[in-house]
Amino acid sequence: MTEDYRVAVAVIHGMGSQGDKPQDPNAISFSADLYRGLRARMGAERFDRLVGWREIFWADVLQSRQQQYMDDALAGKARWMQTRDFVMHRLADAAAYRWEKGESAHVYRDIHGRVAAALAHLETVTGPRAPLIVLAHSLGGHILSNYIWDMQKGHATAPTPFQRLETMAGLVTFGCNVPIFTFAYAHEDVEAIRRPGNLIPPDRHLTPWWRNYNDRDDPLGMPLRHSGKGYQALHDAGELRDTWISVGGALTAWNPLSHNAYWADANLQRPVAAMIAEAMRIGPVEERVT
Repeated sequence: MTEDYRVAVAVIHGMGSQGDKPQDPNAISFSADLYRGLRARMGAERFDRLVGWREIFWADVLQSRQQQYMDDALAGKARWMQTRDFVMHRLADAAAYRWEKGESAHVYRDIHGRVAAALAHLETVTGPRAPLIVLAHSLGGHILSNYIWDMQKGHATAPTPFQRLETMAGLVTFGCNVPIFTFAYAHEDVEAIRRPGNLIPPDRHLTPWWRNYNDRDDPLGMPLRHSGKGYQALHDAGELRDTWISVGGALTAWNPLSHNAYWADANLQRPVAAMIAEAMRIGPVEERVT
């Protein structure tokens, strides 16, 4: 019987009102339903012993300023406030998160700083040799893709192999809206990130390493394969898989509210549990692969 080993899991949220203050680095908030579901599905003792789980929380970087504008300019004055709230705390997140020059353009830098801090903390929890799985909801998938891109292109670095994602074994995106950020480029010019985790031996690679799950009723959840040449190449190489799933209950499964229903749904929890179990069989990652 193959022995199971420690795995690091980092979870990042997407657009929306998650909170206007930084949270404790050990807190489990937005991912609580997924955490509890996986822990029950995989066995509490096994999960607690082998899975290091930490959240990447970034909502407060934008939310306090967005809410201040709502309170000052719109409250008691404008109509359709629920719709405006959706625009302000969701679409505005996507609009504000972009790389720009200058010290005043801090959002991209600050959000990536939250990713870096969470990974550094997670390394102290699991140790530097644990394979890493990243679970990314909605805009969080775009953020992680950019973070990996910056590492791979030399635009950013980190002090350890773990924090440079050199032990990263897999990525799960759900409610993924990466495609909407690709349309500024011709299909042939769209590149994708390469497989991270260069310290994981090829015979222990997860295949595919990028698994993308979306509900057909979720207007913000989109397949990746057709986004551009780079994503098609990942798919053709067996490194990327798009899968339609159904999530939500009687009130959410058939409409756009399904976008927030992935966390508690068995149709996402089952494949995520399977991927984590696969990663448990990789074993401690050596610092160098020869």
